[in-house]
Amino acid sequence: MTSLMPVAPRTRKIHRAWIVAAATLIATVGAAGFRATPGVMIDPLQAAFGWSKGTISAAISVNLILYGLTAPFAAALMERFGLRRVVGTALILVALGSGLTVFMTAPWQLIACWGVLVGLGTGSMALAFVATVTSRWFVARRGLVTGILTAGGATGQLIFLPLLANIIAGHGWKAASLTVAGGALIVAPLAVWMLRDYPSDAGVSPYGGTVEEAAGRPIRTPGEPGPARRTLQALRMASRTGAFWFLVGSFAICGATTNGLVGTQFIPAAHDHGLPETTAASLLALVGVFDVVGTIFSGWLTDRIDSRVLLGCYYLLRGLSLMILPDLFASSAQPKMLMFIIFYGLDWVATVPPTIALCRQHFGANASVVFGWVFAAHQVGASIAASASAVLRDQLGSYNAAWYGAGCLCLIATVLVLLVRAPGENARRWRLQEAATAA
Repeated sequence: MTSLMPVAPRTRKIHRAWIVAAATLIATVGAAGFRATPGVMIDPLQAAFGWSKGTISAAISVNLILYGLTAPFAAALMERFGLRRVVGTALILVALGSGLTVFMTAPWQLIACWGVLVGLGTGSMALAFVATVTSRWFVARRGLVTGILTAGGATGQLIFLPLLANIIAGHGWKAASLTVAGGALIVAPLAVWMLRDYPSDAGVSPYGGTVEEAAGRPIRTPGEPGPARRTLQALRMASRTGAFWFLVGSFAICGATTNGLVGTQFIPAAHDHGLPETTAASLLALVGVFDVVGTIFSGWLTDRIDSRVLLGCYYLLRGLSLMILPDLFASSAQPKMLMFIIFYGLDWVATVPPTIALCRQHFGANASVVFGWVFAAHQVGASIAASASAVLRDQLGSYNAAWYGAGCLCLIATVLVLLVRAPGENARRWRLQEAATAA
């Protein structure tokens, strides 16, 4: 008589890609919140030290430009040293930069701490990090996951801005700086513990992919270029294509009209019209609520609609909304301002999933590094806008010229993205350039 052994019920395990995505989300939430903090500190620092808005915004500009310029090198460093080492080191830099500000007495120290240290740290966890993770770990749902991880920036803003505004109101700006330092130290071990570099490290294939598509750890050979050289080679080859320059130009305008202008100057601009800083910070955080929805939905659309068409619509609508913003400010949060916040939130980072998708289509395996350079342009635009808008405010007494100028720039970005050609021709040219370089 044959005995039947009981069969254990099958359990459905969570694919390792989702755990890595969760770790990436934790890091990007923290990075975005830490980077957005200077926007809520402009007026408190001006009151504490007597520095002009232009002087304080100079530190923010350094922060923004290093945030962007670090990204392409960080993508290459992640390939060389691994995600965990780069992200862990980045969070330590953020903690140092924020914590040391409590001892500063001169503007150059603000630039060194918030500008250089925090800029380098948060830049290492910028959108090139997202592009690296999604390229390695996902085949199916890549656009959707890109949207979710990109929305981590909005979530960081949502969590940190109201919290820090209330801490500043009750305990001063130094307490807010120490809160950011402590947050970075808490996030670091969580991200390092959960991250893995490649699917092959965990013995799995990418989500929705096959074993053959599992990205293995690259083997370095003698004479192979290091991370910095490879990053510069990617820039040189990408710069020979029109698609790269159209994406660079449009994404620079994207940065100027989000992080550079609205993200940095919305709170002091609202305060100029009598709106309390805590209320203005809450409105800017509310942008983050709708940004989460808009970015995830944009990722879903990116899997279904031509990315160039999506970007054209996003920039056009953003430009029109900025042109009406000066008429919406008041001493209280009016319904018309809330409507702007909802719309701008939906559009804020919606540009990222289709931009990353275009980089993948045009630049193949080097898409993460190339997107790092495109993102660097985003932050250069943000840096210029942060300083220029503050100077306009100091000289003209209002931000109106900055809002109107930003609206016009968005109309230019609309044209630029529509000039990007279909990826076939550029993708073939890129492969030929790669082959020639390898030879």
